[in-house]
Amino acid sequence: MDEAKLKELRARYTDRQAFDADDPVLVAAARQVKSSDGKRALPYSGIATLLDLPQAPSAAGLDIALIGVPMDLGVSNRSGARFGPRAVRNIERIGPYHPTFRGVPKSAVRAADIGDVPFRSRYSLEQSLEDIEHFYADLKAQGVRPLSVGGDHSITYPILKALGKDGPVGLVHIDAHCDTMGAYDGSKFHHGGPFRLAVLDGVLDPQRTIQIGIRGSSNMFWEFSHASGMTVIYMEDFMRMGLEAVAALARKVVGDEPIYISVDVDGFDPAYAPGTGTPEAGGLEAREGLALLRSLAGLRVIGADVVEVAPQYDPTTNTSLLAAQLLFEEFALMAFGPAQGAVRAPR
Repeated sequence: MDEAKLKELRARYTDRQAFDADDPVLVAAARQVKSSDGKRALPYSGIATLLDLPQAPSAAGLDIALIGVPMDLGVSNRSGARFGPRAVRNIERIGPYHPTFRGVPKSAVRAADIGDVPFRSRYSLEQSLEDIEHFYADLKAQGVRPLSVGGDHSITYPILKALGKDGPVGLVHIDAHCDTMGAYDGSKFHHGGPFRLAVLDGVLDPQRTIQIGIRGSSNMFWEFSHASGMTVIYMEDFMRMGLEAVAALARKVVGDEPIYISVDVDGFDPAYAPGTGTPEAGGLEAREGLALLRSLAGLRVIGADVVEVAPQYDPTTNTSLLAAQLLFEEFALMAFGPAQGAVRAPR
């Protein structure tokens, strides 16, 4: 080893503490993370919240509200996603510093976990969807952007109804399934059809919608995606094109107008996300999905969600861990995006 270099490192770092650095970005981040007593909060203590953000009784005064939507009355296979918000809240050590964006998202915006959507009934899917729509319409009226954890994917339909009421939004959708199926077993409301309903209601622009990671035996049900003009990237397309080309296409499709991001954890291979109701082999790797989200930096994200976490099928908590990290990526996109002025480009 270079003795002169070792001497320099000893002189520079021997007496430094964990929060000490020379890089001004790292120094600023450390100050934002450090508590008033000079420490960092214990990750395993206190009341669990989404991304360890503060609790708030309402969305008043917030830029971004994190919300649990514990409802899975629309599932077609294994139930249990109603426990998703609780499972994601129990994941520790996600953030608060984002190394790609080189910043602390929670210091860039006023954000808090405001709890779960209140439901009138644990039995009625139709009433639950109405409750979600009213809850998110109130957030929109306050100028608060929602970041949500489901719940099954049927929750995204009423969220889009609320956010797209004044004009259809674009969509980046990561999933194994297009979720544009028609009525099923006598019900038009289910987790296989939220985006079909949103388009027909005029709140989702199919020309500005891209669906990524699609695969599996349900592909016979996705004619509506193609007929309406959505861009569908099947897994074989993803493997052929590569991540950079797919990311560039996603940016081109959604453009500069407001978009929503919706991530179903079954878009990922069951090796990374076994804890879900409709797993499909051959999906995205965790690092591919995270990189894909980071590539969306600078887009006008007005809301986002992570859905279909069913923790009872998640013996290692891999799915909940991935879901929490996906949520943090969405949070960073929203916190450092155009709504806050300057956009931080990922390095």
